[in-house]
Amino acid sequence: MSINDPQRPPRPQHTVTAIVVSHDGSRWLGETLEALLRQTRPVDRVVGVDNGSRDGSADLLTRSLGPRAVLTLPRSTGFGEAVTEVLDRLGPGGGREWIWLLHDDCAPDAHALQTLLEAADSDPKAAVLGPKLRDWVDRRLLLEVGFTVDRTGRRDTGLEAREFDQGQYDGTRDVLAVSTAGMLVRRDVWEEVGGLDPALPLFRDDLDLCWRVRAAGYRVQNVTRAVAWHAEAATRRRRRITASGDHPRRLDRRNALFVVMVNLPPRALPWALVRNLFGSLLRTVLFLVAKQPANALDEFLAFGSVFGHPVRMVKARRARSRGRGSGAVAAARLLTPAGAGYRRLVDRARNYLAGAGFVESAGRHHAVAAQRPQEDGEELLADTGVMQRVFGNPGVLLFLALTLVTLIAERALNGGARLGGGALVPAIGGASDLWDLYREGYHRTGLGTDAWAPPYVAVLAALSTVLFGKTWLAVSVLLLGCVPLAGISAYAATRWMIPGRWTRVWLGSSYALLPVATGAVAAGRLGTAVVFVLLPVYAALATVVLAGERRRARRAAWALGLLLAVGTAFAPLVYPLAAVLGALAALAFPRRGVAVSMLVAFAVPVALLLPWLVQMAAAPGRLLLEAGLHQPSLVDPALSAESLLLLSPGGPGMPPLWVTAGLIVACLLALLMRRNRMVIAVGWGVALFGLLTAILVSRTWVTSINGDVEAPAWPGVPLAFAATGMLVVAALTAGRITEFRAAGGTRRLVAFGVVVVAFSTPLLAAGMWIARGADGPIRGTVRDVVPALAAVNSAGGERTLLLRASPDRLLFTVLSGRTPIVGEADIPVPEGPRERVRLAAAGLVSGRGGDDARVLAAHGVRFVVVTAPVDPEVSAALDSQPSLARMSLSRSVGVWRLTRPVAVPPAPPGDPWHGRWLLVQTVLVIVVMVLAAPGRGENDEPAVPVDLPEPRREPVAR
Repeated sequence: MSINDPQRPPRPQHTVTAIVVSHDGSRWLGETLEALLRQTRPVDRVVGVDNGSRDGSADLLTRSLGPRAVLTLPRSTGFGEAVTEVLDRLGPGGGREWIWLLHDDCAPDAHALQTLLEAADSDPKAAVLGPKLRDWVDRRLLLEVGFTVDRTGRRDTGLEAREFDQGQYDGTRDVLAVSTAGMLVRRDVWEEVGGLDPALPLFRDDLDLCWRVRAAGYRVQNVTRAVAWHAEAATRRRRRITASGDHPRRLDRRNALFVVMVNLPPRALPWALVRNLFGSLLRTVLFLVAKQPANALDEFLAFGSVFGHPVRMVKARRARSRGRGSGAVAAARLLTPAGAGYRRLVDRARNYLAGAGFVESAGRHHAVAAQRPQEDGEELLADTGVMQRVFGNPGVLLFLALTLVTLIAERALNGGARLGGGALVPAIGGASDLWDLYREGYHRTGLGTDAWAPPYVAVLAALSTVLFGKTWLAVSVLLLGCVPLAGISAYAATRWMIPGRWTRVWLGSSYALLPVATGAVAAGRLGTAVVFVLLPVYAALATVVLAGERRRARRAAWALGLLLAVGTAFAPLVYPLAAVLGALAALAFPRRGVAVSMLVAFAVPVALLLPWLVQMAAAPGRLLLEAGLHQPSLVDPALSAESLLLLSPGGPGMPPLWVTAGLIVACLLALLMRRNRMVIAVGWGVALFGLLTAILVSRTWVTSINGDVEAPAWPGVPLAFAATGMLVVAALTAGRITEFRAAGGTRRLVAFGVVVVAFSTPLLAAGMWIARGADGPIRGTVRDVVPALAAVNSAGGERTLLLRASPDRLLFTVLSGRTPIVGEADIPVPEGPRERVRLAAAGLVSGRGGDDARVLAAHGVRFVVVTAPVDPEVSAALDSQPSLARMSLSRSVGVWRLTRPVAVPPAPPGDPWHGRWLLVQTVLVIVVMVLAAPGRGENDEPAVPVDLPEPRREPVAR
């Protein structure tokens, strides 16, 4: 019989029309329909609406309700539009008609409808009633017993996180709103207030309807004796949303602001405007600080979408004012009290300090939605406490173990007053000093120069700013902490490539404890340490660029470009190595859009580092240098081929060669596997490319930036590339070891032997590092390079000529009256002044008379300092100079002062384009960070084109 048939006798007093709306919900729809059809108080009419499902939901509705009771609508139809379409086609049901709204993922208890109608009988003013909602998976878990919002739109259920139903909220109570999942609403009231707003296709449409119902003078009640189980598939991102093209989080936040602003009484509106303006700005800043740029962008755009269209807001308020009655003030009283918002802010801060992160409630519809969505049965695997979460996570255990090994191995460096030595300039000064060095157009350091400061100074300055302005802390984290940071970086970056967590533990520990890392720490190689931490991230992002969905690949390309710029700033050799590998990968794996993404990834570093890169191009040999000093004592001029093949770059801090033999054997065994041949070939291709580059680098002699030292380049960076390729190959074939172990017999013994060989590298490396310590020129406490006697008397900017002995000659450096800060040693000095000072210094040391002292005085040099060991011949030569007066002499240091007047050269006028380019550079960094920020979850599917309208069928009663 048709639903329009007027001859069907209505039930006494109440007529119930159930409307089930489905959209790709076949996973839950069967149980929902079964629960609907077994109600103890049967519904009078039922209509199913399918919004363009592609998973068989329409067929399931048809089989359960009959073909004449199902309406098919386009895929872009919202929930409110679907319900309105049904009611437009249905005539009155007779008596007091109720509309029972059901989502496809909401299964009511068998007594739910009967209980709701009994509650409606007891209160004639009740126009909207809703059941108590529990979680679909964990059926004891409370989701909602009605809800309210505060004046910023934050949804408030009044429940604790993961609160179980123990009857603590039982009873029928007045609430501001109930969910449309299981909502029972009088049809006459529905038509009076206008039903669900079609401008709100998803999220907060229930709040808007209930608010208007209460404002019209009716009651909205939650009946806890009626129970329904809700999966909240849209909120928990268990299915794609096609009713709107916006991200669910942004859509929810925008609708929340809109509903609050159009329903508040006029008297409360001005304060709400001001509060939401500053509140949204504050939340945007907090999201950025908490490293959640996607949330920050959603908050900002949602606010702009609402308040940027005042005409739409005014029209919506005018439409609601026509139905606003005596209940408007009473509805406003049900909003969350003002103090609750501040308590929630305190709770978020406490959770953040406890390690839970800054979690925002926008888009969260219940107390447990902030957690990762659980699959059916997954609650059995959920942990129950902080200790279990920490010590049950292999990644955390890896990081803690590597941190412990690092603290023990670096015991001689911990607690020092000033970290320095080797390639590392003493870490002095603060974040403001680094910012000044990077911003100034003319540097008074040394003999003075207008060259660009290295970009890594800005990176260190930013990190130092975050770390309370402490440069030494930033350097310590990057250099001394590079081993645990590299371990967790390798573990986390390979989570999509390597399926086994304990396999990734082996990969992370083996990578972190490579000789490249321990050598970088011992020699103070800050550049290599930073690149070593970033390299696994490069590999992960490059994989996404090559194989990911197009939009996700493009975001990964921007992120890769940004991080590649950081690595290039510390060690320029990273860029050509990555560029060659990227070009080969794009040719080997041609996909639509890959070439553009690769172009983006490698154009970003050029754009961000442009002035400095032009400066580098003038001396191509500098590509082989890195942040810090280039010294012959830090490299092995006769590095053997065996060392390179065993991933040992030479220099201080190297373990015995046999330590990495197990890793090499494990990687070679991967060549015997028949599976993953392509992956193995790619990995070994990267490894061979890195090894060949390392051989060339180790055989290339490079002059330091200021031309005073010549020594072979250190091959640590290309060997890190080679090790990455080898480790990924070995880890990807680890699944065969599990199969061998399960096979038993000889194969199990082989598997055990391979595991022992593979784990020998991280275990032996850790043991050797602990036993030897951070053995190298780096020290926890280093002395000031400039003696206090010279520093105190250089208040006017006078310079100091520093002389130090080398095996074959005497080297010199000009300092600006103090120990240089990080980055100053990497700023090139003009060749002319430097050559004149070099000749003058040589003349003083040789005892030659003439104008040597005058040349030094003309360049602002007031003091001559000889560092340990002080050669008696050099000190005698300086004493013989009439223009020098000895101030102090010992075995460790000697200080002389020029007797003639010293004139410090004035700084030339700065280049006006320097400041302008810094502004452009800042804007570029912000733009790249925004483009690199994830806009959707990692597993989001690509967008689907809008569907064409589908044919409609008239709904009829079942």
